[in-house]
Amino acid sequence: MSSRRRRPAGPSRAKGVSLHLLAGTLAVLVLVPLLFGLLGGFKDNAQLATNPFGLPAPWHPENYTEVLASGSFWRQVANSVLIALATTVLVVGLSALAAFAFARFAFRGRELLFTVFTAGLMFPFAVAILPLFVLMRAFGLLDNPLGVVLVQAAFGLPMTIIILRGFFAGVPREVEEAAVIDGCTPFGVFWRILLPMARPALATVSVLAIVASWNNFFLPLAVFNDPDWWTVPLGVQQFQGQYSSDIARTLAYVVLAMVPALGFYAVAERHLISGLTAGATKG
Repeated sequence: MSSRRRRPAGPSRAKGVSLHLLAGTLAVLVLVPLLFGLLGGFKDNAQLATNPFGLPAPWHPENYTEVLASGSFWRQVANSVLIALATTVLVVGLSALAAFAFARFAFRGRELLFTVFTAGLMFPFAVAILPLFVLMRAFGLLDNPLGVVLVQAAFGLPMTIIILRGFFAGVPREVEEAAVIDGCTPFGVFWRILLPMARPALATVSVLAIVASWNNFFLPLAVFNDPDWWTVPLGVQQFQGQYSSDIARTLAYVVLAMVPALGFYAVAERHLISGLTAGATKG
């Protein structure tokens, strides 16, 4: 009776344990600051000094309620939402058209032009802020949300085009040929066939664009002097300067400023992961 050889489970088990330890360590590094800020917002400064990592005793919900009752906070949230949505519509719309052309049409200089777009990933925003400021001042885009939207869309194009091109390139040619036989124009193929099929990839780039816009601090700081147009990151800086001695209230403001972006990411996480994996396998 021959005995079957079994593959030793030691190395694979050790690898699994290592991955779980790494994931647990990363989770702790992310969750501990969030929990510290969340609980710290329910304390006062004395509790933060004597018991920074313990539970609040007593709890001070007024730190959160006073921020939520502030009209300036909701105005900053509305400004951030407006700019994020406008940026996302612009960058996704333009990138989808460009990615469709790069993926489905063969023309002279296509790869060179695509390389120019991808080179934008290596261009740091901080280097361009001075010429951008001069241009926006010349065109009257200072203290104008359009100045932030256009620049954010321009810097978001390279990554979005790369992701969508990989998805569009993976769609079988037979699908496009069948649509053409049925009388679809190239734009009809794009609008009726490829865009509905690319919903996971579109959701992915939309999430990335919204979160990047929501967290953008440097560009709104350069564009907006009028407090009525300040976004949430600028509001956090202003609130921190105004209440620099009240750390607990500042923590409450920072936590509330993160909630919309975290909530949106939590809702769209499934689409984000599926879109990235689809783009990777089809590209």
